[in-house]
Amino acid sequence: MRSLIDIQQLSVEEIDELIAKANDIIAHPEAYREKCKYKKLATLFFEPSTRTRLSFEAAMYELGGQVLGFSEAQSSSAAKGESVSDTVRVVSGYADIIAMRHPKEGAPLVASMAATVPVINAGDGGHLHPTQTLTDLLTISREKGRLDNLTIGFCGDLKFGRTVHSLIAAMARYENVKFALISPAELKLPSYIKKEILQEKKLEYIQTTDLSSVMPQLDILYMTRVQRERFFNEEDYLRLKDSYILTPQKLENARSDLSILHPLPRVNEISTAIDSDPRACYFKQALYGKYIRMALIMKLLEVE
Repeated sequence: MRSLIDIQQLSVEEIDELIAKANDIIAHPEAYREKCKYKKLATLFFEPSTRTRLSFEAAMYELGGQVLGFSEAQSSSAAKGESVSDTVRVVSGYADIIAMRHPKEGAPLVASMAATVPVINAGDGGHLHPTQTLTDLLTISREKGRLDNLTIGFCGDLKFGRTVHSLIAAMARYENVKFALISPAELKLPSYIKKEILQEKKLEYIQTTDLSSVMPQLDILYMTRVQRERFFNEEDYLRLKDSYILTPQKLENARSDLSILHPLPRVNEISTAIDSDPRACYFKQALYGKYIRMALIMKLLEVE
């Protein structure tokens, strides 16, 4: 029995295999309609979520399985003080696989140690979000036809953005990938990620506060929202929240084949005027999340 808590648990070969499987599901959805018949997914969401929870549910339904669970801690026994370990021990008896989101970093890891079925980390605090990373990798691979030889710009909140941390770790394993880290000084990428991933692997990267200066070099621009819930005080949030708003003007010197990604939800960091630009990939990206989660559920349930 295997769980997925951190994207680094998957080898490059396994990631490539999941992407290939997701592409096959997109091409032949009818072949997968009963792959998980009689299997149940429990969605344990101790923190609000729209896309992640609904795409997990849609993924399981499209595989012919069933879904049970809760969408906020208040509607579970956590509200009475039950531990995560006890919750998953119990739920393991009701479901074949668990997808769990929790505001505390490390909670899904603790859950995976207590569970008797596979656990998928659907986001833990500002820490990790491996299925978002798989979604991002599928999107990049479909848009660019490759995961190597790319320059990827991350813009916005690089300090608390778990999607950014996980995607940097994943992309760092492919050949000749360069990074542009675009953020206000207060929201810079944590130094441990720079040290353990970028410097350790001798990867090329630049850090800047100016998006326009790096725009012409980018194959991919990964936008993130400045998250109010990760700030300790309202003043800092208000001061920084509009630092990087992507507008049509800012795309004037961008490549014609740039791909713009965003894990969503968007607040105002991408102008809605960009939604009709062929380079905008974020709604497609949200859809691809369903297919890669279908591939992952099958892998962890060892369904052929």
